[in-house]
Order: sequence, then C-alpha cells, then structure tokens
Amino acid sequence: MVYRCWLFILLLGVLKCCIATELTFELPDSAKECFHEEIRKNTSCTLEFQVVTGGQYDVDVVLEDPRGQVLYKQVKMQFDSHNFVAQETGIYKVCFSNEFSTFSHKLVYMDFQVGDEQPLPGIGEHATVLTQLEASAQDIHKSLNTILDYQTHHRLREAQGRKRAEDLNERVLWWSIMETLAVITIAVGQVLVLKNFFTEKKPLNYTQFK
Repeated sequence: MVYRCWLFILLLGVLKCCIATELTFELPDSAKECFHEEIRKNTSCTLEFQVVTGGQYDVDVVLEDPRGQVLYKQVKMQFDSHNFVAQETGIYKVCFSNEFSTFSHKLVYMDFQVGDEQPLPGIGEHATVLTQLEASAQDIHKSLNTILDYQTHHRLREAQGRKRAEDLNERVLWWSIMETLAVITIAVGQVLVLKNFFTEKKPLNYTQFK
C-alpha cells in the first residue's frame, strides 16, 4: 500500500514539471504574430511549430535574441524544430508571419520549451544510487512525456488530415454541381436544337416580292 501511495505522489509530480509554452493560435491573412520569452544565459531551448490548417500550410518564422540578431529563420515552412542555447539573458522573440498570403487564414501550433525538465520530487536531490522504485518512477515519467508528445503530434496530424479531407470534399461538391449544371445546359440546348429541326416552317409567299 505504501508503495502505491508513493508511486501515485511521484506520478502527480509529472503533471507539475512542464515548463514549456505550448499553444495553438490563429494567424489571419497578411498578419504577423510575435511571442516573447525571458530566457537565462546558457539555457537550452527548443522551438517547434507546425501549420495545422490554411492555404498551403506554410508560414515565415523568425527567432531573435535580445539584441535583435536572427538566430533562426525559415520562409514558407510547414513544420520544423530548432534547438539552441541562449548566449545571454534577456527577452527572446519568435514571430510567425502570414504577410505573403492575401486570403488564407491559418492555424499554427507552437511548442517553445525553455530549460531542462525538472526532476521528479524527491529524486533530483539524491546523491546515492536510485532504488528500484525510484528508477521505475523515473522510467514511467519519461514514458509519459513521450506519450504526451506522440498524442500532441497525432492530434495535429488528425486535425490537418481532417481539414484536407473537408477541403477536398468541398471541391468535389462544387465540381459535381458544375458538372450537373453543364449536363442540364447541354440537354436543354440539344432539345431546343432538335425541336427546331422538326418545326414546320411557313412557305415563303413569292407574290409579295413581285
């Protein structure tokens, strides 16, 4: 019973160790969105993004340090991941631009991880070898984080696939409507032409020309 209670407490700590900024936001056409994060020197960071819906599923991305120097830049990218180490303490800025598009509204996912993940409570302070229980809890912690990443990417792929299917379905619908209208127009035209062939024409009265 004690084993289960301690393991449960350790697993609760998994939910409190996340220090990443993870969000999904709308990026209108001809718009630009910037996000700021204060980062200390020598902190390892990871920037990951993916365009979920909209247009050609691409955006412009720029990451700048506190001095305004560009650390990372991509043009019309669908998704990517960038790792870097902060060279100085300050406010870092990442901007997503859709200014090249005049009518495509987009949905963008961003995950900005700053620093290393916090250890489980009661384990990070250990100076001795971990016990079997602590090692098991740490393995479960890593596995849960991996599962969360897989679930996030699966939801993104599912949303992107659903949007593509909806767009394709809409195109097929409009194409079917246009084909139906074209068939009806051709059918009516053929009926009128055939009707004109079988209509009796009044003979000309040549006396009126004398």
